[in-house]
Amino acid sequence: MIGIIKKILGEDAQEATAQSQEETHIALCVLMIEAAHVDGECSDEEMAHVVDTLTDKFGASKQDITELIEQAYQKRKDSIDLFSFTRYMNQNYSKEEKLGVMESVWRVIHIDGRLEGHEDHFAHKLANLLRLTHKELIDAKIKAREQLK
Repeated sequence: MIGIIKKILGEDAQEATAQSQEETHIALCVLMIEAAHVDGECSDEEMAHVVDTLTDKFGASKQDITELIEQAYQKRKDSIDLFSFTRYMNQNYSKEEKLGVMESVWRVIHIDGRLEGHEDHFAHKLANLLRLTHKELIDAKIKAREQLK
C-alpha cells in the first residue's frame, strides 16, 4: 500500500514539476513576445531573436519553441495584463533569473538598433513588476547591449 502511495505521489510530483516548467517557459515567452510587440509591430528580426533565445535557454527544438510561442500568444491574448506572469516569476524565480529575463527583454527591444519611448516605458514597468531596482534595470540594459555587439 505504501509503495502504491509513493508511486502515485512520485508521478504527481513529476507532473507538477512538468507543469511548473511549462508555466515558467510560457511566462518568459509571453514577456519576450510583449517586448517584441510593444512598439506596435513585431519584426522578423525580433521574432527570430525570441526563437533563438528560447531555443538556447531551454535547449528545445524549433518545433517545441513554435508550439510554446503559440501557447504564449494565446495566454497573452487571454490576459488583461502582465501581472499574473510577473507574479509567477516573483514566486518561482531567483533574483538572478529575473535579471536574466530583463536582459532577454532588453535584447528584444534593442535588436532593431533603436529604443522608442514606449519600449523604455515597458522595460521600466516590467522591472517594477519583477521587483528589480532601477540600477538592476540599467545594468541589465547595458549587459544586453553588450551581448548584441
